[in-house]
Amino acid sequence: MVKQERAARTRESLVHAAAEVFAQEGFTAASIAAISQRAGVSTGALHFHFDGKTSLALVVEERAERTLREAAAVAEGRGPAGGPLRVLVGSTYALAEDVVVRAAFALCADAAHSSRVDLRGQWRRRAEELLVEAERAGLLAEGVSPQDATRLVVALTVGLEGLEGGEPGPGARQLLTRIWSVVLPGIASGEVEPEVLVEAFAAKETD
Repeated sequence: MVKQERAARTRESLVHAAAEVFAQEGFTAASIAAISQRAGVSTGALHFHFDGKTSLALVVEERAERTLREAAAVAEGRGPAGGPLRVLVGSTYALAEDVVVRAAFALCADAAHSSRVDLRGQWRRRAEELLVEAERAGLLAEGVSPQDATRLVVALTVGLEGLEGGEPGPGARQLLTRIWSVVLPGIASGEVEPEVLVEAFAAKETD
C-alpha cells in the first residue's frame, strides 16, 4: 500500500511538473530532464510511469478536460446572483488558477503536438451555452449577441496562458479580475451588477 501511494504521488508530481514546463516552454522545448528535475525525480523514474513527454502531454490534456467539466459545477454553488453569467465568470477563475488547464490550452495550439482533446472547442461551446442562457434570461446588454460575446470571452480567457509568464495562481487571478472588470459591464444588462459579481469571485479565490 505504501509503495502504491508513493507511486501515485510520484505520478501526480510528474503530471504537474510537465504541465508547468509545457506552459512555460512549449511542447518542443520541454525536455524530459527539465520535467524530471521539476518533479524532483530521476529520468528513470519518469520513464517508469510514462513513455515520454507525448504521453505526459496526453495525460495533461485529459486532466484539463475533466477540470473543464467540473468547473461549471463548482461555480454553480458560489458567487452572487447572476445565473449563467455567474457560472461563466466562476468557471474562468477555476480554469485560470489551474496550471494543467493552462498547459492544455497551450498544447492545443502547439503545432508540434498532436492533441487528442479539443479543449478550446469544448470551452467555446460551454461558454456559448452559458451566454445563450444569459440572453434568454435578459442578462446580456442590448445589441450583444451570445456568439460575439463568446468569441470575446474565449479569446481573453484562453489567451491568459500567454500572459503573466504563463504562471497560474494569484497573478493570473488578479489579471482575470481586471479583465472581467472591463469586459463584463459591456456585455451584461442592467439586471447584473458586474462589480459585485466579479469582486465576489475574486475575493473567494484569494481567501
